[in-house]
Amino acid sequence: MLSLPNVLTLSRILAVPLLVGLLWWPQWAAGYAVAFVLYCIVGFTDYLDGYLARSQGTVSKLGIFLDPIADKIMVASVILILVGTHDIEGLHVIAALIILLREIMVSGLREFLGALSVSVPVSKLAKWKTALQLVALGALILGGAVPDYPFVKAVGLAALWGAAALTLVTGWDYLRVGLKHMDS
Repeated sequence: MLSLPNVLTLSRILAVPLLVGLLWWPQWAAGYAVAFVLYCIVGFTDYLDGYLARSQGTVSKLGIFLDPIADKIMVASVILILVGTHDIEGLHVIAALIILLREIMVSGLREFLGALSVSVPVSKLAKWKTALQLVALGALILGGAVPDYPFVKAVGLAALWGAAALTLVTGWDYLRVGLKHMDS
């Protein structure tokens, strides 16, 4: 049950409070720098746990359950702290809200469809959405570490809007599939 891939997934969840703590003080550039390194490590373990589980044949129900939860916990936590520290502010909060609301909707939809034994596989576009979202948040964290380079934050905000656009498209795709299984 606690295979290496599952331990890596759990480590992502356990890293979130440390990540949030490092981002708590927006004027602390060193904290943002350490948070960026931690964020990159956590992002790599997201790739690594899936790769190891598939290559070693240790894909487990626990891993299938925890992996998307770990991703959502990290993304939601980082978005919330970056909004709280004003690294995401103004109209950019709308992009962050789109991402958060889609994650909640898809989670609820997956739970509903799971009870009907309907599986909704992750699309390639959804994987691109996730990658762009992770790049956006990483760039926003890095922007706090290097405040003298405002283009880093600008790249993060542009990627956040790109991720929000893909979020709308993939969210609609999932909802369309789900609606086919709902009573009228």
